[in-house]
Amino acid sequence: MKRMTVVFLAFLFVFAGFAFSKTYIVGTSADFPPFEYVQNGRYVGFDMDLIQAIGKVEGFQVEIRDMSFDSLIPALKSGIIDIAIAGMTITPDRLQVVDFSDPYWSADQDVIVKKNSDYNLAVLFGNNKVGVQTGTTGDLWVSDNLIKTGILKHIVRYESFIYALQALINGEVNAVVLDSPVAQRFAQTQPVSIVGVIITNENYGIAVNKGNKTLLDMINDGLAKVKASGQLSQLVDKYFGK
Repeated sequence: MKRMTVVFLAFLFVFAGFAFSKTYIVGTSADFPPFEYVQNGRYVGFDMDLIQAIGKVEGFQVEIRDMSFDSLIPALKSGIIDIAIAGMTITPDRLQVVDFSDPYWSADQDVIVKKNSDYNLAVLFGNNKVGVQTGTTGDLWVSDNLIKTGILKHIVRYESFIYALQALINGEVNAVVLDSPVAQRFAQTQPVSIVGVIITNENYGIAVNKGNKTLLDMINDGLAKVKASGQLSQLVDKYFGK
């Protein structure tokens, strides 16, 4: 009887630990394959698997909420979400308002055009129309380096990279500037081609509200464990190929 009681109490302890584990609201912008996208009604991708893996080793649950990319930092600041993971580049401006985890990915920016078009890197000059996703590094780079300098006349901003991609395919813009891993994915699956790389040496991080050191330390600890266990390498193989 005592043995059964001990086993039963142990079961209750484990069950209670699972049932009452903390759930964090994780914001993403699920239009950024292979990092985050919707498949069969589920949020999937490299980032989604990564934050789930971190939650597992740190003992917390995650609830994913999809929103526009430029809404993520305001949502963190207002407490609507606890964590943001969306292929988000660590920048000095963003570091003023949120805190970032250790980097987990590096990227540059690619220029894509409609497949079999005659465009090359000269598409970034003159009266051509270049599409970007609002608030992204591509948006900031084109704005600062091309629009403000007068090199390019027209920038067209879209809430989602999917809308920008569709506009390119439909001939509404001449090119789109976006993160290299996603551009490479689109070039494999859509009628577009990469015509140039803009070296920006970006690092992606997981964002939390400014000053939330407890959560940030937990994420960094979990990220280190996921790296050390080989899970991160497995995710790279899964979504980007060996």
